[in-house]
Amino acid sequence: MNHRTIRDALQEAQQQLAALPETEPRLEAEILLGFSLNKQRSYLYAWPDRSLEPRQLTRFLELVTRRIRGEPIAYITGHREFWSLDLKVTPDTLIPRPETELLIELALELIPSNSSFTLADLGTGSGAIAAAIAAERPTSRIVATDISPPALRAAKYNFKHLNLINIQTHEGAWCKALPQGHKFNLIISNPPYIPDSDPHLTQGDLPWEPRDALASGADGLNDIRHIIEQSPDHLATGGWLLLEHGYDQGSKVRRLFKAHGFRQVSTRQDLAGLDRVSKGQL
Repeated sequence: MNHRTIRDALQEAQQQLAALPETEPRLEAEILLGFSLNKQRSYLYAWPDRSLEPRQLTRFLELVTRRIRGEPIAYITGHREFWSLDLKVTPDTLIPRPETELLIELALELIPSNSSFTLADLGTGSGAIAAAIAAERPTSRIVATDISPPALRAAKYNFKHLNLINIQTHEGAWCKALPQGHKFNLIISNPPYIPDSDPHLTQGDLPWEPRDALASGADGLNDIRHIIEQSPDHLATGGWLLLEHGYDQGSKVRRLFKAHGFRQVSTRQDLAGLDRVSKGQL
């Protein structure tokens, strides 16, 4: 145990991690060893024959054990990259996912460069969406909200760490957290949208993530309904509402948009060809 090299440790961890479904064992082993050594993955390639100190090996094996038990690697390391930004994540926040980057792409299409565009990110969680937009549109003004104080603390940390000074935070549920009397050009959100009885809630990373940030009623649309109902009172004329949702919810979400006075309603598919984001203009 006391004389394993970096190569040996990675090979053994890779074999153990291979038992986990839908993982990349070698990549995860490298991430965990790099994290335990406080080194970049390039260091592991440069020094494969370097022996690990006993305390280093013990620390690494502890992290591998946590991962084998199912704990998401983002919670183990406390970090996740999103839109090329290094974000702190905690068990109080959702883990940012690549498909949510489509939400950023569509938002940037609507936000003019070098303008004082105002927008709200509802249910900001780790602050991933607000941070990505703030970094791309530094002259925009953003309000990020969340009902969870611990999640909002994580978001505030990320905004400060990334030196994003064009974001304000407010605690509260959906549009009720927004400043009264202010009209936004865009409201954006990745709200909970999984049905309460969906078996996916027991699979992969989801059991470890905050359930109230994932599930939303029998059909998964409770929170989306609230946002669509409340948004018209907080949008400027011509303002947009942009929502991520489930792959099978596009038609229902479009109907909700239209029922509350939105026009130019459309849905965009993700890279897998699945409905992922819908938008409408007030």
